[in-house]
Amino acid sequence: MTFADHLPILPIVIPALAAPCALLVMRRRRGLGIAISLVSCLAMLAAALALMARVQDGTILAYAVGEWPAPFGIVLVADRLAAMMLVLAATLALIALLHAVVTGADRKGWHFHPLFQFQLMGLNGAFLTGDLFNLFVFFEVLLIASYGLMLHGQGPARLKAGVQYVVVNLVGSSVFLIALGLLYALTGTLNMADMGLRVAQIAPAEQGLLRIAALLLVSVFALKAAVAPLHLWLMRTYAVSTPAVAALFAIMTKVGVYSLIRVVPQVFGDGAGAAAWVPAPYLLPAAMVSAVIGFAGVFVARSMSEQAAYAVIGSTGTLLIAVAGWTPDSLGAGLYYLAHSTLAAAALFLVADVAARRRGGFGDKASPGPGFAQRSAVGLLFMLAAIAATGLPPLSGFIGKLLILKSVAALPDWGWAWGVILTTTFIGVIGFARVGSAVFWKRADAVEATASAASRADIAAPIIALALLAALSAGAGWASAYANAAAQQVLNPTASASAVLEEGVR
Repeated sequence: MTFADHLPILPIVIPALAAPCALLVMRRRRGLGIAISLVSCLAMLAAALALMARVQDGTILAYAVGEWPAPFGIVLVADRLAAMMLVLAATLALIALLHAVVTGADRKGWHFHPLFQFQLMGLNGAFLTGDLFNLFVFFEVLLIASYGLMLHGQGPARLKAGVQYVVVNLVGSSVFLIALGLLYALTGTLNMADMGLRVAQIAPAEQGLLRIAALLLVSVFALKAAVAPLHLWLMRTYAVSTPAVAALFAIMTKVGVYSLIRVVPQVFGDGAGAAAWVPAPYLLPAAMVSAVIGFAGVFVARSMSEQAAYAVIGSTGTLLIAVAGWTPDSLGAGLYYLAHSTLAAAALFLVADVAARRRGGFGDKASPGPGFAQRSAVGLLFMLAAIAATGLPPLSGFIGKLLILKSVAALPDWGWAWGVILTTTFIGVIGFARVGSAVFWKRADAVEATASAASRADIAAPIIALALLAALSAGAGWASAYANAAAQQVLNPTASASAVLEEGVR
């Protein structure tokens, strides 16, 4: 095998090696530990881009770990969707890591960089794994790392939110294991490609149990995606986390959405009997409720970080409105919007931190405060991030929402979907305008708050995130074509099953 044949495992191996290396050197040579973390993220991005280039023509790469053949061994599967998510995760990681280093947020604890790398290992593994048990394993890796990152910096608010976050995810993990046990008992396999073939052969007497297992599994993914009514954990968790961590967490809910997109067509497609397209009756209503709750929260939020957390819920709801159509057009529009909404949410968290660092005791509260250094520049960044989050032109959110509206127009209940998307966009605009005017326009007194010289570089990360959104808008033709091709590939599970179970690489 050539080096190129090992590309699918590199996004997992790189952070797995970088994490212990960073842990060993952080106490004595912090600069070297930071360098290891940065180089690791750059290497992951390079590997992800190389994988994207390999699979862009429709190739599906199946990597058998230890050369154990599927469905008996661990198989990693790289296709257009997995490559897209890997590139998105690596890009977001670089932005968040840059902000953490520039602002000194990584210095609030010794283990930030090792935990950061383990988080990326879990994310990348979840995007690449070809079997449900290892999806559970990588979920646990990223969740355990996220527990530490969420508590990074300490404080009673983070501790309280952290306990709730741990409890919720422990419950989710327990349900995940129960669902896996039921599915294994029914099918005799946990390889997704193999399971997709075996569910069609389940006896009629066991169809009810299959549907229960499928619903349990889908509910776990909905919990990870913070879909209503399983969304209550997110606001407190994201709003109190270190801003750089919250920016990285912007992709955490997308792991749940990715799992739905990956598992439902592959395992619970047309041939799954009673479990065929099991989330279909519930996903669209839950998505619309999530969008309404999210953008209503944006309207009433008491701080910029809380507003960003609600925007994550609202954008996930909008994304799932597209996913709920389960057509190539709607799913392709959803994938384009997925990339946009992840970067837009990260930009909101970072801009909130930039403003809070300059406002002293006022922090990022949605209330008038003293004037502060670079107020106009930070206000412009907030305006652009708000434009991105609400889906206004000229940034990519506008294109993403147009694609979603167009793709769902031919589906049942399209009027409800249109009404929710357009109404929540209007509510979001008003909510962001309210906070922006309070923070960047009004003044509580004539006292000027000055930023330190070191803090002036903290606008770099949000600028990069917003520049990427502009690039996604400028390259919308190529990006939407790639998203549509990825959607078509996901909705054709036969090709994936053939690549994994027969030839290994196709």
